[in-house]
Amino acid sequence: MADLDDEMDMAAAMAAEAAGDGAEDDMAAAMAAMEEDGEDAPAAVSGHSTRVLNQDEIDSLLGFDMEGENGADNSGIKAIINSALVNYERLPMLEVVFDRLVRMMTTSLRNFTSDNVEVSLDNITSIRFGDYLNSIPLPAILSVFRAEEWDNFGLIMVESSLIYSIVDVLLGGRRGTAAMRIEGRPYTTIERNLVERMISVVLNDMTAAFEPLSPVTFRHERIETNPRFATIARPANAAILIKLRIDMEDRGGRLEMLLPYATLEPVRELLLQMFMGEKFGRDSIWENHLATELWSTDVDIQAVLDEKQMSLKDVLNLEVGDTIMFNASPASPTVLRCGGISMVSGKMGRSGQNIAVKVDKSLRTLG
Repeated sequence: MADLDDEMDMAAAMAAEAAGDGAEDDMAAAMAAMEEDGEDAPAAVSGHSTRVLNQDEIDSLLGFDMEGENGADNSGIKAIINSALVNYERLPMLEVVFDRLVRMMTTSLRNFTSDNVEVSLDNITSIRFGDYLNSIPLPAILSVFRAEEWDNFGLIMVESSLIYSIVDVLLGGRRGTAAMRIEGRPYTTIERNLVERMISVVLNDMTAAFEPLSPVTFRHERIETNPRFATIARPANAAILIKLRIDMEDRGGRLEMLLPYATLEPVRELLLQMFMGEKFGRDSIWENHLATELWSTDVDIQAVLDEKQMSLKDVLNLEVGDTIMFNASPASPTVLRCGGISMVSGKMGRSGQNIAVKVDKSLRTLG
């Protein structure tokens, strides 16, 4: 019997091994079929499943788009890495201020150049100061200006194409011809002075644009052509970048303004407002109705002839028939009180069958 049992166990073991080999053969055949179809084949090895990503999935995970033109869009791991660069609060009122600035600059630059000038606001973004200095296209002219009331600085960058366009327009260049560019040389004194005059016009418009929000004076400090000499903040500090496009028919270029968050800190609470003056949808009809009801409300008025202070002991000892003496005379002023607050005083008298008080002095100043 023992030999028979051993033979049965060996047969069962051989059958199980054969079944395992068959399952492995079936899985290998399935993997081969998936590879032939161009799909990723999952492999079960020691209980772990692995999957190979193709190049498109890797690019999508890392946030890169090699085929399209969406290289500037951040997504995936790239967005996580660069999130610190743009994770700054939005200032709604700043957009209102620069919309007003665009309209003012359009008029001012038309008067300044005697030409048809169109100013447009490209975008308002957040950027680190050091990254912006490294991204400035050279050659360019950098203007460092000071916000006097805020006791801090800002930066204006005028790119090369706009510089040559302004010089060409102000010196009487013909319309319809592109401005001549001579690269590889420093800007002349005439070019710097003409651009400085344009920057002064822009700063005056900025002063007027911020006037309804907070009075501030922007004053031009100096002109720089090397970004390293225009450092007004630490490289890691956050700043607001405003990109403006100035077109004069077929000429023009870009002008950029950089305002560090430290510069805007004195008016940060004002810039966080959604509406000017925090009115938030003011309802004048409701206000007028409330005022009308308040003016027609009935209130109780108390006429106080005189007052006398007594101790609690004397009050408790009062009995029927006791007399309390006051120091008021018929000519003493009577104080009229409303809600415990002294409002006016006057002389007491009679009007017909009624006791009346003639008001002759106000005891409360309404602010």
